[in-house]
Amino acid sequence: MAAPAPETQEGDTDQTVTPWDVKAGEKGIDYEKLIRDFGSERIDRSLVKRIEDVTHQKAHRFLRREIFFSHRDMNQVLDNYVAKKPFYLYTGRGPSSEAMHLGHLVPFIFTKHLQDVFDVPLVVQMTDDEKYLWKDLTLEKANRLAFENAKDIIACGFDVNKTFIFSDLEYMAQEPQFYRNTLRVRKHVTFNQVKGIFGFNESDSTGIRFSLCLYSV
Repeated sequence: MAAPAPETQEGDTDQTVTPWDVKAGEKGIDYEKLIRDFGSERIDRSLVKRIEDVTHQKAHRFLRREIFFSHRDMNQVLDNYVAKKPFYLYTGRGPSSEAMHLGHLVPFIFTKHLQDVFDVPLVVQMTDDEKYLWKDLTLEKANRLAFENAKDIIACGFDVNKTFIFSDLEYMAQEPQFYRNTLRVRKHVTFNQVKGIFGFNESDSTGIRFSLCLYSV
């Protein structure tokens, strides 16, 4: 395990990490502060060992090398696996380029490993609607990029019988229940909650605020 990060000094807390923006402080990203701010836990050696003990396989190199360094509820997932309780994997991609580079593929490489180890279903959400709202893209281009990026994801080798990849722009029109569930979430989420978590301001699009409830569903 890497040596603990040094204590944050006064004036070295000026960092921004959101799903859309990353700005480091003078001394780089303070990962311990990220763990505290997001309410997660560090992936320590004992957790890595438990993963190996439960799955009877060597931990993925991304865990051993601490590329993935933090988690939420991983012990609960392992408890469910031991108890043979069902669960599934969920991840996504915001399509904004014709093809995915290595940085985009890292989480999918790791997710492929998790699907293989736990033998569970996977849901991949293509957030083409979000990219339309955030980027200078037409709806048609954002949707097309979702299909192009989906090809790269499929090429990672996921189990075709246990993997569901969908585009927000396509799926919302096909599944009325999906939209109804987004309404149920929206009713219970306040602007102050969203603003506190993501740092939105009055100039941000109302569509962006709605999209967060969509992803929750």
